[in-house]
Amino acid sequence: MIKTYRKTTTIKAEQFDGSQKMIKKYGIEDSAESGYNDSDWEDEGLCIPTKEGYLRINNGDWVATGIDGEHWPIADDVFRKTYAKLPVISRVWADTIEEYKANHYRLSEIFTEWDWNYGGQELIARAWLDGYQVEADNV
Repeated sequence: MIKTYRKTTTIKAEQFDGSQKMIKKYGIEDSAESGYNDSDWEDEGLCIPTKEGYLRINNGDWVATGIDGEHWPIADDVFRKTYAKLPVISRVWADTIEEYKANHYRLSEIFTEWDWNYGGQELIARAWLDGYQVEADNV
């Protein structure tokens, strides 16, 4: 029987722009120079080394970085359907979430402490469940 699963980890990714800086950063090579020969490729192009070998990468694709530092390309349309940015929350809320989790409180207990609007509740719930980014301090 087929079951439904969700991804349980976050990844780091940046959109490939074809710049020399990104080519050098990720060890991207011209397919002809890499020795990678894929008969499905109608023309030469860029490829990125991955755990599975070289894979084709195009401008606009995303370079994902896994938990072991490995990289792989993801087509832009697939990336946008699969991944969402983590919510951005203030340092105060980040500290509150970490404190509540460390003390084994339930998520619902945050919402009993303050008066909330729905959007605020959803943001904090997503941050609790999926992870978050802390907004830059305005200095």
